[in-house]
Amino acid sequence: MNNRGDLNTEQQNENSLNIDKMEVEEILHAINNEDASIAIAIKTAIPQIKETVNHTIFSIKNGGRVFYVGAGTSGRLGVLDASEIPPTFSASTDNFIGIISGGDEALRRSIEGAEDNATEAIKDLEGFKLDNKDTLIGISCSGAASYVISALDHARERGASTTYIVTNPQPHMMTEVDTIIYADTGPEVITGSTRMKAGTATKMILNMISTTTMVKLGKVYGNLMVDLMAVNDKLIDRGTRIIMQVTGLDHERAKERLMEADRSVKLALVMEFHHCDVNEGRRKLKDANGYLNRVIEL
Repeated sequence: MNNRGDLNTEQQNENSLNIDKMEVEEILHAINNEDASIAIAIKTAIPQIKETVNHTIFSIKNGGRVFYVGAGTSGRLGVLDASEIPPTFSASTDNFIGIISGGDEALRRSIEGAEDNATEAIKDLEGFKLDNKDTLIGISCSGAASYVISALDHARERGASTTYIVTNPQPHMMTEVDTIIYADTGPEVITGSTRMKAGTATKMILNMISTTTMVKLGKVYGNLMVDLMAVNDKLIDRGTRIIMQVTGLDHERAKERLMEADRSVKLALVMEFHHCDVNEGRRKLKDANGYLNRVIEL
C-alpha cells in the first residue's frame, strides 16, 4: 500500500461526521458505540495471536525474551504492558521488554519524527544481542513506522521470532515476519486518531499475549494470582485472601503463613499443603518448574 490515505484508520467515520455539533452525551455514545466493535475485530485475529503466544512461551521457557517495539501510542502501550508483568506475576524484568522510538522521553511527550528513524531502532536493539531464543513484536497501527519495520528486520536477521501487529486490513509498509496480527478497527471517531480504537485494540492484544504466556508458564493457580509477591498492604491483603480461599485457613493464620513464606503466596501454599518449611517448599516448587498445581496434586 503506497498511499497512507487509503488506510482504514485514515478514513472519515460516517457515524461521527457531525461530532462537533453533538451534545456531550451524544459524543460519548458515539465513542462507546464505535468501541463496541473492537473485541469483534480482535476475535478474527485469535489464530495469529495464538501463533505469537506459542513463540513467546518458547522464548521465556528457553531463557529468551519478548520485546515490544513501537512508536507513539503503540510504543507507550508496549512499555505499559511490559512494565506490569513483573509485579503481577513475580516475573523477571527481562521476560517482557518494551521499547519506544525516541526513548523514555517519548513516554511523556510526542517526539515527532522518531517513528521514521530506521537506524535508531537498530541502535536501540543492538545492546540486547537478540538471538533465536527471542521474540520481537512490532506494533504499528498503520504499518507506517519505519522504526518498527527496521526493528522487525533486525530481529529476523538475528534469528528471533517476529510478529507484526497492525490495525488495518493491510499495513502501509510490509516486511517479512513469522506472524501478522491484523485487527481491522476501521475509521476512528476523530479521523486518524489511532490513540482511540486502534490503541484500545493494541492494548487488548498485548494483554492477551502476555497474560496467556504467564498462565501457561504456571504463574496462576486456577485464575488466582498466586505468583504475586506481597510487597505492600494491598498485596498482603490480596495474598492473604488467596491463601484463605485455597486452603480454608482463617485470616490470621493465612497471613502468618504468608509472612513465614517471605511474602510469597505460592510458597505459602506449598508450605501449607505439604506441611514443610521454606527451604523444602522452594525445592518442591523448583522440582515442579514453578507450577503450583503440580506440587499440590502430588
